[in-house]
Amino acid sequence: MNSDSVDLIYLDPPFNSNRNYAAPVGSRAAGAAFKDTWTLSDVDLAWHGEIAEQHPALYGILDAAGVAHGKPMKSYLIYMGVRLMELKRVLAPTGSIYLHCDDTAGAYLKMTLDAVFGPDLYRNTVTWKRTNTHSLARTSYARISDTLLYYAGEGATWNGAWEPLDEEYIRKFYKNEDTHGQYTLGDLTSQGIRGGDSGQPWRGIDLAAKGLGWRAPLAIPDWARAQLPEGYDDLPTRARLDALDAIGMIHWPERGTMPRFKRYLSMAKGRVASDIITDIGPISAHAKERTGYRTQKPLTLLERIIAASSKEGDMVLDPFCGCATALVAAEKHERQWIGIDISPKAVDLVRSRMRGELGLFYQGQVRTDVPARTDLGNIPPYNADINKRTLYGEQEGVCNGCRLLFPYRNLTIDHVVPQSRGGGDELGNLQLLCAACNSAKGSGTHEALIAKLAEQGIR
Repeated sequence: MNSDSVDLIYLDPPFNSNRNYAAPVGSRAAGAAFKDTWTLSDVDLAWHGEIAEQHPALYGILDAAGVAHGKPMKSYLIYMGVRLMELKRVLAPTGSIYLHCDDTAGAYLKMTLDAVFGPDLYRNTVTWKRTNTHSLARTSYARISDTLLYYAGEGATWNGAWEPLDEEYIRKFYKNEDTHGQYTLGDLTSQGIRGGDSGQPWRGIDLAAKGLGWRAPLAIPDWARAQLPEGYDDLPTRARLDALDAIGMIHWPERGTMPRFKRYLSMAKGRVASDIITDIGPISAHAKERTGYRTQKPLTLLERIIAASSKEGDMVLDPFCGCATALVAAEKHERQWIGIDISPKAVDLVRSRMRGELGLFYQGQVRTDVPARTDLGNIPPYNADINKRTLYGEQEGVCNGCRLLFPYRNLTIDHVVPQSRGGGDELGNLQLLCAACNSAKGSGTHEALIAKLAEQGIR
């Protein structure tokens, strides 16, 4: 994938739960399975070498996790670390990332994200109450929540997040009603004595003595907006108040003189959502969206994230897309999207959910090959002599494997990412290796070579 190509990433990876998961036979997700147990034999030693070479801070966290928690946690974090490094590369500088986890590895994942994305990009730890307490836990408090670790770059999209208004809140605050529906009363004043039109008396009411000025709201229902005069938003404040009063948008109390603005329930986005989500429950047994996928998350949860942290047309990536909930939410909100999963069953679930829940006969584009990057610019034609001279100067005659100094004639050109794995001929993907290192690397990755050399005590 191209660098800086994604606006929003949501990932719901394995949690290091020490459990294996499989969808039940007969469910839509039947055939989807993954294991969530970890040992060093489950991870590529090349990943360990890649982190050690490219990210010393992250390597320190992995080492500490191995000492404090044990090899399974270290193995899991190696697996997550190399993926988060790539997610950092593809995420735009103004993008956002949400990592879904629980308290099993949450503290270590927070440090991993700090190391990869930087602590300055941390925004929130959001707690989602995913279920209710069914029975008394024997040795601890009942575990009923998951965690979302939210990081965002400078200038990242934030549209706000809202919880639906509950019936009790509506009864308490939307007590008034007219032919257009229920409404609550909003203020028409602003703090501070104002100069100009907004500081003048209106309808015989002078606010200057109270240290206030007049304010005319701009958020107005469509039916009311259609009745307002052309150029309403450019009118002086008191003229806008006259226009609102003429169409019945201002409430005059039976007692007292202070008018209020009618804020209709139909315009309410809801209450501002906090970092503790309690209004989105688990998927019910008979819900249309239920697929049988063991770790499926509610569509409303993903809709809230996508609506808050992306714009229409933005690119959303879910690198552990599973049963496709994030992809369905992205499609529903008119975002572009990419999903990646280890199980081919994910492709079937994308299609069936798009049809069943959104009414779309959606096919999409399925890739099982290695796509070519297009963000590397015009790559000069491969020229072995010119490339070798350039690389010899950059590496100062040192083999990029064993780090030993060699004469020019003893070094050979090698592709860092092999061509068989999608690597190109651009200079950034070329290096010089001695004959022994080139032979040891073969068609493997550079990280695998470094790991092999480390095992042999050469590097």
